[in-house]
Amino acid sequence: MAVHFEYHVSDTKRARDFYTDLFGWTYQSMPQGDYHLVVGEGIGIGQPVSGALTARNAPAPQPGSGPRGAVLTFTVADVDATYKKALATGGAEAMPPTDFEGIGRLAYCEDGEGNIFGIIQPQARV
Repeated sequence: MAVHFEYHVSDTKRARDFYTDLFGWTYQSMPQGDYHLVVGEGIGIGQPVSGALTARNAPAPQPGSGPRGAVLTFTVADVDATYKKALATGGAEAMPPTDFEGIGRLAYCEDGEGNIFGIIQPQARV
């Protein structure tokens, strides 16, 4: 199973600079919005772990307000079936299954504990 993480940030330039200085990451910017794929040692497309920095779509949590973290996205065989199962087992919708050209079909769910996770069915490579 491959895992993809996303850090949702208020200032993508500041976050990019921070992680570049800290870990040496570089980025591949996607044409869809303010979304930057991480390229680093052991992290990237085709690696067991991939990641991205993306513009936050809600107010930033206050410092010291408890755990805050990344969204982890797990590869599944069928996003629609897994999404329905997540809702049936006590999860909640965070983003319904959506197609992203060149990437795949993606959904976000809440786990009932306030955590959001993603599920993705990668687009078949031709």
